[in-house]
Amino acid sequence: MEYLNLHNINAPYEKDIKNALLQVVDSGWYLFGKQVLLFEQEWAGYCGYPAEGSAQSPFCVACANGLDALRLTLRAWIELGLLAHGDEVIVPANTYIASILAVSDSGLVPVPVEPDEQTYLIAPANIENAITSRTRAILPVHLYGQLCDMERIMQIARQHQLLVLEDCAQCHGVSKRYLGDAQAWSFYPGKNLGALGDAGAVTSKNKDLVETVRRIAFYGSSAKYVHQYKGVNSRMDEMQAAVLHVKLKDLDRCNQRRIEIASLYQKVHNQKIQMPSAKFPHVYHIFPVLADDRHHLQTYLENLGIRTQIHYPIPPHLQVAYSEWKERSFPLTEMIAQKELSLPCHQAMTDEEVHRVIDVLQKY
Repeated sequence: MEYLNLHNINAPYEKDIKNALLQVVDSGWYLFGKQVLLFEQEWAGYCGYPAEGSAQSPFCVACANGLDALRLTLRAWIELGLLAHGDEVIVPANTYIASILAVSDSGLVPVPVEPDEQTYLIAPANIENAITSRTRAILPVHLYGQLCDMERIMQIARQHQLLVLEDCAQCHGVSKRYLGDAQAWSFYPGKNLGALGDAGAVTSKNKDLVETVRRIAFYGSSAKYVHQYKGVNSRMDEMQAAVLHVKLKDLDRCNQRRIEIASLYQKVHNQKIQMPSAKFPHVYHIFPVLADDRHHLQTYLENLGIRTQIHYPIPPHLQVAYSEWKERSFPLTEMIAQKELSLPCHQAMTDEEVHRVIDVLQKY
């Protein structure tokens, strides 16, 4: 049993995807065409923002990938005068490194804080304790597919006049109303809503922010050969947008299947395995368990034909890239990195496969 079988996940849409891709090929228009416009409108509407016809969405801009979505948003806030180089951005210590790379790559200072002991999501109390006179933004990550405590985070942000950029790379569909100032999305193939290659998007209720992101992503251009910013080239192509359009209509059902599988896993009672806590809405992009002897558990499952993954074995503060943090201590983050193991959990799993995993875990 594979950890994630992308072929099986995409198989139900094969005919529709092929037809959609053929339409793109036949159109002769492969960038900045109707498919991207359509998806921007659809995704904005799905995320709770108004959908306004077939023109460019003032609430959503498609881009090349999730990392770019984060970087473009931070860069746009800098261009709008809301952030400046050297400002501090509070980030979770236990996250995929992309969340932190986006901050440092923008000339900002990432400030990692420990997660909540139950959810492994960024802890509001730790955010509050990390705020200094240089803090200008918070970057919560909806890790594993679970929504952070956004009401409390927004209270803190408003109290201290901080911007909030939600890293939504793992939480497609977890909410129909996002509270942050902006959201950054990844549609990497393995996500709950995945393309057939890299793709990303930014959503926000702030139309000036979205328009600035759009311009920066297109060489800093507001019109052909007119460049307001020193921009970059970051765009979603028509084929990826067409694939996402096909799959979006089924996202809620797919998420519900993941939730059903997770609820069955939660019924496993084995003192050697700690199940995750879901205090907030969750779409289970990842189902993480903790085990004192993770290697033994992973080998046990592998020998019985069940593949797993680790998210993430080396936390950012112990990476060579951030060697300036190597003397810092984040014990909870390090414990999660040492014990976490991700079980297969996706909509293409059969009932037989799910019960196979449960049976094997019970006998461990």
